[in-house]
Amino acid sequence: MIIMAFIAAAVSAGTPLLFGTVGEILSEKVGHLNLGVEGMMSIGAFAGFAVGYATGNLAAAMIAAFLAGLLSALIYAVLTVSFMANQNVIGLTLTIFGVGLSNFLGVYMIGQTESNTWQLPAGLISQMQNVQIPVLTDIPVLGPLLFHYDPFTYVGIAIALICGWYLFRTKAGLNTQAIGENPAAADAASIQVTKWKYINILLGGGICGIGGAYCSMVINGGVWISNCVGGLGWIAVALVIFAAWKPQIAILGSFVFGALRILKYYMPAVIPIAFFDMLPFVITAVVLLAASIRGAKGSHIPENLGNNYFREER
Repeated sequence: MIIMAFIAAAVSAGTPLLFGTVGEILSEKVGHLNLGVEGMMSIGAFAGFAVGYATGNLAAAMIAAFLAGLLSALIYAVLTVSFMANQNVIGLTLTIFGVGLSNFLGVYMIGQTESNTWQLPAGLISQMQNVQIPVLTDIPVLGPLLFHYDPFTYVGIAIALICGWYLFRTKAGLNTQAIGENPAAADAASIQVTKWKYINILLGGGICGIGGAYCSMVINGGVWISNCVGGLGWIAVALVIFAAWKPQIAILGSFVFGALRILKYYMPAVIPIAFFDMLPFVITAVVLLAASIRGAKGSHIPENLGNNYFREER
């Protein structure tokens, strides 16, 4: 059925957005608006692809992408948490740096191959195929919809659920949210503000890195293509608002925007493809506009989002 195929394709297309959105939520929950999601995803895209190419192991590629995203987030954390630099400027700089570095290293690696094509080994590509879960996959209708996706998708959903549990069901997560709302009050309550800022920003960067690896390894069919993230990092930043800063809702939001990305393949040819290419970004702009008009009323935005914490002013 075409509807089932569309839903399955939407889930796959929304997977990288899920990683980017959840990673950004962790950062924003401690009051840091990190606009470097695109850059962190790009760095993770290269690292995951490079390690996958060298080892032929999917788990190693995911770990490498996570560590690359974490290290790129460390740059942001040091500059904004320790040196209290402007968060917006550093985030934008990280995006420019990450995309540029990823493209440069990718082109260099292509130049080292005889075929001028940097491609993952067939064994690794087979590891990224949709997982067949015995019995569950064979369930009529529900089987293909719920139990027939690639490993990245299941990892992304698991991470979102774990992060939701962490933020709203654990003491550490509640302390994290307190920092995002009022770091001075959290500090006065003996919560280690700097420590938890670093932890959440680094974890968020690592999760974004895995999303980048999905773009380079799965979406591009195992062949390296420059600018493989393609603006998904910016959509992820807006999806945080759509998800009301809740990782569980980010699962739904990412799949909705994933549907917008692949809608062009299921609509009549009379409508220009360019319209569907711009549609996710138009909806992103609408979400941001609606959020700015609504302001803080009725939203779940962290009160201290975007503001550095100067302990001496407490």
